[in-house]
Amino acid sequence: MSIHNDSCEDYGDDATGFKVAQSVSSRDPNLASRLTACLYDRYGRVTGLPFHPGSITIDMTEYHAFDEIDPSTTAAIIEAGFLRMDYDLLTQRPDLVADGIVAGILCYVNTESVEPMPAP
Repeated sequence: MSIHNDSCEDYGDDATGFKVAQSVSSRDPNLASRLTACLYDRYGRVTGLPFHPGSITIDMTEYHAFDEIDPSTTAAIIEAGFLRMDYDLLTQRPDLVADGIVAGILCYVNTESVEPMPAP
């Protein structure tokens, strides 16, 4: 898991929410898809933040740190929120942010059922 916060730039009214992406170099894309689906579902439920799919970039799916782990390790990246519009949640409720990420990881580890993540 690579955990980040998104930009504090003023992108207008839609610069709120979170996004998750899997590593394109994952040896098992099905496992990577399940991890991101679990994170999408559980993080959104716990934090109440909307999913922000339109800003998933190649810098996320080909994140350089993914090259440093074994290819058989399932990897994902989460942008937990935008530092401008989600600032209060990110700075005043880090427990909620952590709970959402942990819930997503536990969903994956425990093979809980989850709907697939919507396409970007």
